[in-house]
Amino acid sequence: MASLLKYCKPLLPLGLRRGFASKSIHSKINFHSRFRFFLPISCCNARHSLATSSGEISRDSKKDNDLLMKELRLFNTMTKRNELFKPKVEGKVGMYVCGITAYDLSHIGHARVYVAFDVLYRYLKYLGYEINYVRNFTDVDDKIIIRANELREDPIKLSRRYCDEFHLDMTSLNCLPPSVEPRVSEHISQIIGMIEQILENGSAYTIGGDVYFSVDKFPEYGQLSGRRLEDNRAGERVAVDSRKKNPADFALWKSAKEGEPFWESPWGPGRPGWHIECSAMSATYLGYSFDIHGGGMDLIFPHHENEIAQSCAACHQSNVSYWIHNGFVTIDSEKMSKSLGNFFTIRQVIELYHPLALRLFLMGTHYRSPINYSDMQLESASDRVFYIYQTLHDCENVLIQHDLAGLKDSIPTETIICINKFHDEYFTSMSDDLHTPVALAAMSEPLKTINDLLHTRKGKKQELRIESLVTLEKTIRSVLAILGLLPDSYSEALQQLRNYALKRSKLTEDEVLQKMEERNDARKNKEYEKSDAIRKHLAAVGITLMDSPEGTSWRPTIPLALQEQFTGS
Repeated sequence: MASLLKYCKPLLPLGLRRGFASKSIHSKINFHSRFRFFLPISCCNARHSLATSSGEISRDSKKDNDLLMKELRLFNTMTKRNELFKPKVEGKVGMYVCGITAYDLSHIGHARVYVAFDVLYRYLKYLGYEINYVRNFTDVDDKIIIRANELREDPIKLSRRYCDEFHLDMTSLNCLPPSVEPRVSEHISQIIGMIEQILENGSAYTIGGDVYFSVDKFPEYGQLSGRRLEDNRAGERVAVDSRKKNPADFALWKSAKEGEPFWESPWGPGRPGWHIECSAMSATYLGYSFDIHGGGMDLIFPHHENEIAQSCAACHQSNVSYWIHNGFVTIDSEKMSKSLGNFFTIRQVIELYHPLALRLFLMGTHYRSPINYSDMQLESASDRVFYIYQTLHDCENVLIQHDLAGLKDSIPTETIICINKFHDEYFTSMSDDLHTPVALAAMSEPLKTINDLLHTRKGKKQELRIESLVTLEKTIRSVLAILGLLPDSYSEALQQLRNYALKRSKLTEDEVLQKMEERNDARKNKEYEKSDAIRKHLAAVGITLMDSPEGTSWRPTIPLALQEQFTGS
């Protein structure tokens, strides 16, 4: 026992570490109460199961909760297979996701990482788990120092500024804040403490004021990536230094250089290496043994491989149950990255597209698969989001005209079948390694059913029509909330989507209305060629006109010119 404590002493005093995590978890516990289970329904329990005052979907018992907890399977990069998710402590999850190196605005490759893990975070919460979600900021790094020197700015201040910008981006994308967001500059003592443990255990060595990890001391090196030692990419955050015992050895501590921030240490003034920071901060807030460690696939090697080596060297009992990694965002089949210069920042994208359209785009491909960025994909996502919100907004407009308190306590068999099918497809896909594309596609049938009930002659005459609409709308709304796609207001979101479409079309709404008036005049005068030309002109830039007995209205659509370009016609 004494030897175990020697190897695995906590990097924060135990009481402080527990208190911090407990506060972080319980401060957000109200989130779970908003998004509860929806279960297969029958006529007798339809409204009691689904309809609550705030649109929640309730669960009937803890037994149902426990059952769904056991269904989740996640792909583990370490074992290369889907595994049943079972946390180390029943009902609680510790999750660490590597955060950004804050020296510039974040691009949509970053957006994909944090949307993917936000989906996991939300789904675990929905299943009833209490989660301590830790996501760090790297605010001490070579890239930050280089950028700060270029701008003649203090590196820590520059990094702090871009951390704030990142928070704005995450809020736009409707990503929930983690429980804890530690920064390297605020955890130097913990990092030094871990390096001391690694040295004491014989897995590192000093050269002057530098400290290097000795990969030869860790026989399991390469177990996560399957790569050999000689594959370690010297120069890619792996110092090229002839003094090293093995070229693959990596820096735990770098001696101070002129013009760089530094901290005092037992080895002289300096700063941490890149890899050690995540090992130290995850151990500080989650301990050496926790459930999930995640990030982009580019972190598998060398970053996460090195994390495993140094964490195990500091504590022989170090263990992460599930290593989860998301795929790249590509442009023309090449990874998007700042180093390649082929990236779009989140800000650039949401200048032209609604943030929730970007979120839907990122969720429209399974998180482990590469996703190719294109205007067509963003337009399609925007069009889909508009359709979803318009359907639910139309539904709300009908429901507010009825006394919902006086509704019958049952719904038609057809509606029950539709909801249960949606329920099965949604949970089957989400429980199978978070297959969000299938989950999103499953929404199509209940949305179509709502539109049939709202707009078709047969639907308007259906028995218990309003009861069906109430149940369907709440079912879809609850799923949107779990997926992080629920806006504060359907009507506001629809107006925002229209504004974005106008911006992309380079038209004002007054100009669109003027074109609509010109078209109406042409139709009255039987100038059908002119009328069709106006419609086609607007469609080419993403504005479609819709004629109805109430008159003509417009909505955003995928620009006809882009569709023709995409199909090659």
